[in-house]
Amino acid sequence: MKLSPREAVGYFAKPDPKKAGVLLFGADAMRVALKRQDLIAALVGPQGEEEMRLTRISAAELRKDKAMLADAIKAQGFFPGPRVAFVEDVTEQLASTIIESMSDWRDGDAQVVVTAGNLKATSKLRKFFETHPNGFAAAIYTDPPSRGEIEATLKKSGIGTISSEAMSDIETLSRSLDPGDFRQTLEKLALYKIGDPAAVTSEDIANCAPATIEAEVDDVLNIVAEGRTVELGPIMQKVEGQGIDPVALSIFTMRHFRALHSAASDPGGAASGIARARPPIFGPRRDRMTKQAQNWGMYKLEVALGVLTDTDLTLRSSSRAPTMAVMERALIRLSMLAQRR
Repeated sequence: MKLSPREAVGYFAKPDPKKAGVLLFGADAMRVALKRQDLIAALVGPQGEEEMRLTRISAAELRKDKAMLADAIKAQGFFPGPRVAFVEDVTEQLASTIIESMSDWRDGDAQVVVTAGNLKATSKLRKFFETHPNGFAAAIYTDPPSRGEIEATLKKSGIGTISSEAMSDIETLSRSLDPGDFRQTLEKLALYKIGDPAAVTSEDIANCAPATIEAEVDDVLNIVAEGRTVELGPIMQKVEGQGIDPVALSIFTMRHFRALHSAASDPGGAASGIARARPPIFGPRRDRMTKQAQNWGMYKLEVALGVLTDTDLTLRSSSRAPTMAVMERALIRLSMLAQRR
């Protein structure tokens, strides 16, 4: 039978070990792989592979030895518990082999887990699992994870109480990261909060989210955007000492000021504009950039973007001017512009 996306979330968390098999298919191999990992882990447990209750079969191996899956289904191990025969990345060419191997499935045999790429509705393999009285077929779509999927992942990662603002940040993060990076971020968050009974906050999310720019560059951008000109010299020496390229610094600065301009020109206000920024901006940095956008205003930010465009062209030209000096002069102009009212 078919599993809808909502049904699949619950089933992958608590599958029935007495089913004959499950087919997972979809265009995004990473999403399919993550769902498959969840399903197999729930079926055989954390010790399943060590106890040899999980048999892995590649599509290439099955093409060479068509009896391999049937043998894995019937094989009996030394350890008690559910068994799984997993066939990875199959194509329609293996449909007949898989169907034949499962034709003699009986209660107590290994459950078959099959993963595949996109399968048409007319696919023989897909139709077999969708109509099988003791099996499932689940399409894994490239849509962002639902609230239920996010909550299930949080629970699995061991994350407890979460503030509403932090949950909103997590949902935003789930729409901007690929599934693997998103899961790693939640695992990092769980480690970050070990032994801390307090609710997860937006600041916690900001501390664990993948970094988008170097911390030193972030300091430079805040100094410039907040008009703290006297602090610019020392931080620029530090940035230059660490070997950060002037062109890279120009790119980061342009990105920052474009985000401010987009926020300042948002019909819903700067806070709404920052909330819609991609990649997402979290915690104290979000509040800080909102305030910067409000203080600058759309028109001053347009002037700033003009200065940065001219600077970028100079840096990439054949000019013999020292590139870091050119970039520092532009940043001084911007920080002084920030002070004007």
